[in-house]
Amino acid sequence: MSDTLLQQLDGGGVLLLTLNRPKKKNAFNKEQWLAFRDALVAASENPQVACVVITGADSDFSSGVDLNDFSDADGEHPFEVSAKALVDFDKPVVSAAKGIAVGGGATLLLHTDVVYVGHSLRLRFPFTALGLVPEWGSSYQLQAIIGARKAAEIMYTSEWLNAEKAVDLGIASASFDDDLLLDKAMEKAREIAQWPISSLVETKKLMRSVHRAAIHSAMGGETEGMARLAGSAENIEAVVAIMEKRKPDFKQFRR
Repeated sequence: MSDTLLQQLDGGGVLLLTLNRPKKKNAFNKEQWLAFRDALVAASENPQVACVVITGADSDFSSGVDLNDFSDADGEHPFEVSAKALVDFDKPVVSAAKGIAVGGGATLLLHTDVVYVGHSLRLRFPFTALGLVPEWGSSYQLQAIIGARKAAEIMYTSEWLNAEKAVDLGIASASFDDDLLLDKAMEKAREIAQWPISSLVETKKLMRSVHRAAIHSAMGGETEGMARLAGSAENIEAVVAIMEKRKPDFKQFRR
């Protein structure tokens, strides 16, 4: 079991998964992606697990992909297998997010069934600002949740969203003080977990079936778009600007 993902199963059938790389704002490296995938597969098969709660260690949910550990991999990348594992996960998932939730840390939330956020939340889908395209099926899923026009505005601008706006848009179910957030999420998960797992699984299957094929289709298109744009001059400029703590200059590429 990897220490990048903490797991705790309580007596009520709730499995708590804690993203545990706090010094990196819980950014996902390859080890953590695979640990996340393995935990979901095991939770699906475990008859003692009725509901899963996902949160981040310390002050943040997740800053997404660790750019220092996202080199090419033989075959399917750990990110892709982990993303599919959550999309296809068959039991209810509650998320508790505070602080930074960016990139994969934001798109992950779109695939959880109940989203609770802390008042400190800073949420961002930063893909255009990085010279890239959306990932984890978010090009479809964000539209499905909040509507096409609102989703387009958020995706095109790469704007920062706070807890209040996340709730107003419908990305989040409710917001709480940071100190109460996890307790509220666990309370809701236990409320869910009291019912028959067979009923929960069938209900989720029905609610997700209309979206699952579209999400997988979107993920395929996103992978192709990411392959075209990753490493482009604009993407490199965006990354270098972040490292140099300055605003990127994309106008230089419009000549």
